[in-house]
Amino acid sequence: MHGAATSLSDWLARLETISSYEIDLGLERVALVLDKLALPLAQRVFHVAGTNGKGSSVAMLESLLSRTDARIGCYTSPHILHYNERIRVDGADVSDEQIIAAFERVEAVRDGAELTYFEFGTLAALVVFADAGMDTLLLEVGMGGRLDAVNAVEPTAGLITNIALDHCAWLGDSIEAIAFEKAGIMRSGKPVIFGAREMPQAILDHADSIDARLRVAGRDFDWQVDGDTWSWQGSELQLDELAMPALAGQHQVSNAAAMLALLEAAGDTEILTAENVSAALRDVRLDGRIQEIRNETRWIVDVAHNPAAAEVLGDALVEQAATGKTVAILGMLDDKDVEGVVTPLQPHVDQWIAVAADSPRAISADELARRVANATGAACLVGESLESAIGRAEELTGAGDFVLLTGSFYLVGPALNQIYSRT
Repeated sequence: MHGAATSLSDWLARLETISSYEIDLGLERVALVLDKLALPLAQRVFHVAGTNGKGSSVAMLESLLSRTDARIGCYTSPHILHYNERIRVDGADVSDEQIIAAFERVEAVRDGAELTYFEFGTLAALVVFADAGMDTLLLEVGMGGRLDAVNAVEPTAGLITNIALDHCAWLGDSIEAIAFEKAGIMRSGKPVIFGAREMPQAILDHADSIDARLRVAGRDFDWQVDGDTWSWQGSELQLDELAMPALAGQHQVSNAAAMLALLEAAGDTEILTAENVSAALRDVRLDGRIQEIRNETRWIVDVAHNPAAAEVLGDALVEQAATGKTVAILGMLDDKDVEGVVTPLQPHVDQWIAVAADSPRAISADELARRVANATGAACLVGESLESAIGRAEELTGAGDFVLLTGSFYLVGPALNQIYSRT
């Protein structure tokens, strides 16, 4: 890498130039550089894969395990507000200086390997965790599983939250094809959890073929919601009258249930008491997951960017029980199913505003508005900028109304920055 990188933003800009591909799935480059780094291995490594719910699951795992003496490193992506969110050490985002030092370590041994932005960042996170002496790593898989950079690290156990259609250009255009890619995080003889009650055959077939220790929702563990508490039944343990997760939406209970099954399967049973679990679920926080913010306007912010996530968001909007109208600001990337996201939200939205998300892969506001209008049969306004879209939404809403911001991490992050600056 030529020239001196003087800041984290400088480094991040340079990382985008190393590879000619934004996404280039494969483990060879990462494995080669990881071997050269010769990092000490953490005692426990949990992989978290799946289509939706990965970030929430990692946040719950971190909240619960932080009640032990474990030194916990969390790696998630993409970030919402700041790149530093991707790398957490003992519950705190790491500093620019720590990330830059890790980037320098990776660069020193890269030897011309054309690492993608995500691959370089993954390796840097592992350097940070090794330098900080982490003994437990929670690693969110970025895309798929089999060929994702995170899968170059040998896990102790894994969690696959669910399978739905997303990233079809890279992972395949069917549930079974995507399931096969997600199943790639499995290891022979090691526990893996599948967190949804409907399981693709490819998950079972791959687990059987490599003799992974698969535990499945509805078969090996289950949960039941009873009013404002819920219960969990594992293979060996049962926990009753658990607090609901602080993250909004009934779907977070299934994420929590799978998280508990992961810890039980991995042998971390001492922490699994109703008191510990309830405290952890009450304390968990995560931006951009059916997040409600109130200032002069009532906001609902969610990173839903595929049809399955949009259906969950639609259900949650019913729970929000707004008395007035809903104005939705939508921004999406060009590989996403716009119609599949808009359709389950349409019954809950009175006015759409399309805006370009903050990414080179964003659909233009004009094109997005055209597709929304075609899908809904209603006019969709065009926001020339996110700021103008937010201003228009505020003009259209009053007491009892709310503004929904959704469609992409690359919309939600900049939107939250603007909202937080007003609170």
